[in-house]
Amino acid sequence: MSTRTADWLGSAAKSKAPGRRRGDRDKPAKWGSPAVYFVALVFIAVCVAPVLYIVLGGFRTNAQITTSPAGLPHPWVFSNYSNVLKSNTFWGEFANSAVVALVSTVGIVILGLMVSFVLARYDFKLKGAMYSLFAAGLMFPLVIAITPLYIVIKDLGLVDNLAGVIIPEIAFGLPTTVIILVPFLRAIPKEIEEAATIDGAGRLGFFFRMVMPLSLPGVVTVGILAFIGSWNNYVLPLYILNSQANFTLPLGVQAFSSQYSQDTAKVLAFTSLAMLPALVFFSIFQKRIVGGLTGAVKG
Repeated sequence: MSTRTADWLGSAAKSKAPGRRRGDRDKPAKWGSPAVYFVALVFIAVCVAPVLYIVLGGFRTNAQITTSPAGLPHPWVFSNYSNVLKSNTFWGEFANSAVVALVSTVGIVILGLMVSFVLARYDFKLKGAMYSLFAAGLMFPLVIAITPLYIVIKDLGLVDNLAGVIIPEIAFGLPTTVIILVPFLRAIPKEIEEAATIDGAGRLGFFFRMVMPLSLPGVVTVGILAFIGSWNNYVLPLYILNSQANFTLPLGVQAFSSQYSQDTAKVLAFTSLAMLPALVFFSIFQKRIVGGLTGAVKG
């Protein structure tokens, strides 16, 4: 990167840096209404309580769950989790979910970034119609399209194949990705592109050297959302995958709960381990999701 381009980046960063007056820093932060905090705590409790019940239920016995459904483990039983972790079925389904989630995420991010770059930086006929088409995709749920989609997947010979899950997930993940990334790419000053052109960078050079680093918050955001959505997808694998060897974890939870319907504690342990990766992934990167969505709104 040349000195000219670096100067443009530095000036753009300084112009966007939020400034705070000294008086604003000295003022104490004001607390909101107690009613707002109460409602927020109620919503948090509603969301967290089922997760805690499932996780703690895996450390109990069936007798404990029957006698005291809302009680804490006493004593704590670790064999439910250890038995699940020793199961080859669990790790096979974990590997299938990981393959589907990672490949889908990479496809969604790469294709979404390329489409968003064209829609944000270039003018051409039907540009507005194309953007509206992606926006309309947000209102087109997978459940409505599952029957014709299954017919297409069957004609392609991808039934009971992980590729038959990955390709539709990429297609249905693109609308959200485009809607988030277009404002990021549109907000990049044209002066930076002109400076890169003067330095001899072509369109691809500008895309890889300038666009991708500057749009990294948005890319991380859509990547996290795509990974979590692919990991938790249940409807599409339910229709496409038939053999248990190809099951992802959401299908594995259903099969496991049917097989061990009398062992509630073991089912809760399997469910906890199945949702743990997505939960941890979201907890670690939740700040990046909020920051990326905020940048998309500002853009």
